[in-house]
Amino acid sequence: MQELVTLAQEKIPLKIAVLNNGYLGMVRQWQDLFYKKKLFRNPLFNPDFVKLAEACGVKAYRVTKPSEALAITKKAEQEKGPTLVEYLVEQEENVFPMVPPGEALKNTRIR
Repeated sequence: MQELVTLAQEKIPLKIAVLNNGYLGMVRQWQDLFYKKKLFRNPLFNPDFVKLAEACGVKAYRVTKPSEALAITKKAEQEKGPTLVEYLVEQEENVFPMVPPGEALKNTRIR
């Protein structure tokens, strides 16, 4: 929150993207891919990021479906001051590349 307030106060035109899948994403992905889908203690109770940003004086938008992403992203880019965009993504969405647990960087998985 302090960073959002600083951005607003100093009028720093930083654009922030929050990819929100409601989980500790990398932990969930590791549990899914490497621990036989034994999901344990990684769902999150997140704040309303749009309301939080707005309360701090930062313009904010939320993307709830892929068809909205381009238009809202372009709109956010046009804002003169700091702007946050929260992208709601599927809980099961994975991010690649990633390093398997206990492995060296040379063993990075592409998919």
